[in-house]
Amino acid sequence: MLRMVTETPNLFDYVPQGEPKKPSDMLLPDRHPQHDLFICDVADAVLKDMLAHMEHPFYALSKKPEINVRRYEHNGNWIEIIPSVKGLATIYDKDILIYCISQIMAKLKNGDPVSPRVSINSRDLLIFTNRGTAGKDYAALTEAMDRLAGTRISTNIKTGDEEQYDTFGLIDAASIRRKHGRNGRLLWCEVKLSEWVFNAIRSQEVLTLHRDYFRLRKPIERRVYEIARKHCGSQASWKISLPLLLKKTGAQSPLKRFREMIRDLVNYDHLPDYSVSFDSESDTVTFLNRGSMHSVVESQSWLGHLDGETYHDARTVAPGWDIREIERAWRLWLGEQEIEPKHPDKHFIAFCKSWFEKRGRP
Repeated sequence: MLRMVTETPNLFDYVPQGEPKKPSDMLLPDRHPQHDLFICDVADAVLKDMLAHMEHPFYALSKKPEINVRRYEHNGNWIEIIPSVKGLATIYDKDILIYCISQIMAKLKNGDPVSPRVSINSRDLLIFTNRGTAGKDYAALTEAMDRLAGTRISTNIKTGDEEQYDTFGLIDAASIRRKHGRNGRLLWCEVKLSEWVFNAIRSQEVLTLHRDYFRLRKPIERRVYEIARKHCGSQASWKISLPLLLKKTGAQSPLKRFREMIRDLVNYDHLPDYSVSFDSESDTVTFLNRGSMHSVVESQSWLGHLDGETYHDARTVAPGWDIREIERAWRLWLGEQEIEPKHPDKHFIAFCKSWFEKRGRP
């Protein structure tokens, strides 16, 4: 039996009654059929030249509104996430961005024109994110839009002897239409993504999520899955210290409580795509690929051919790198995203350029 935590119903935070017996007990019911899901790695999108080795948790995991500024610094560079008076955007508010990104990615795959303005059928969004469709669920979308629009990101970027200051948001605007009357149901929304987020999508800096992402009950579980998905990917395993993993999540919990949560992930083994092991002696967490990510990538890798001149141009934009190594990563990435490039040579060169911008010389 399930109960809903009523303190903040907009967070859709469900907790189990009693002691779960199996992994499926730790997941929410699969209320609706799902589609491919995408997540925009917004931290890397803007910070690839300054904080490439850090994760930046932009979204609140707490049930209570977070109104404190988050600041991260590294080698003289910094980033601030500034909430509005209504609080920092939550990891559940992020569902709206995931939906928008999925719509844009679908259009890009089909070769259709895209725009930062995305029209949303409210019911489709609720079904896509495995939520209910009652009146309170529609009302929660409006609150989520407010937090997304109110959260701002500020950062400095140092290049040579110059320093640049930028400030931007997750979404620039939102328009909502509902039926006439005080209790009229919300019909549709239009979201204008910020240029920062939209450019990241057009650069295809996204990852495919497992359909059970929206079935994870706890905000911290979603965040841990995102970190594993990015860093482990299709590798066999990935290891990280517990304190560093806690830092990457952005959770405010003490290390002792976080350790208990990781042990729950180990015991119930319900995280999508990855199983989790924990070494208490070294205080390290290891994510083991279940094989679902690997099999999808290998079965869908793009098998087309590139022109010989393309490799010369690729070496020019990614000096010092083994171009064949980048090509393998590119082909696997195309398969993972289910992309059939219309102009593969240009696409590969753009991929190499982005690769070099993120990583520099090897």
